[in-house]
Amino acid sequence: MNRRRAAAPLLLLALLSAPAARAEPPVSVQTEVSFLLGYVEGSGCEFFRNGSWHDSREAQAHLREKYHYLLMGNLVNSAEQFIDRAASNSSFSGQPYQVRCNGGAAITSKRWLSEELLRLRKY
Repeated sequence: MNRRRAAAPLLLLALLSAPAARAEPPVSVQTEVSFLLGYVEGSGCEFFRNGSWHDSREAQAHLREKYHYLLMGNLVNSAEQFIDRAASNSSFSGQPYQVRCNGGAAITSKRWLSEELLRLRKY
């Protein structure tokens, strides 16, 4: 019995320190998110976050990093969740991301990406 009591804390410690199982989102979600990330990078648009404008390459890299962080916590199960949780506003300031293309007016990245996701799904 003493042996069991001594082993219990070790077992608990091992379970708590083991990495959590991570489920990948469905392939269709991964495909749509990859498409959206490629769309951001290839757009040539400017992206506003936390007080400064960034080019499309920087924006894509930032969104990809946020996406991977969310994947680690099993927090993305749809392209809409990716847009809402990673690509709509700053986790730091809470301010919405803005997109400006070809010198036009800025719109929210949520609207911009949601519209592109709808176009993708039409085909």
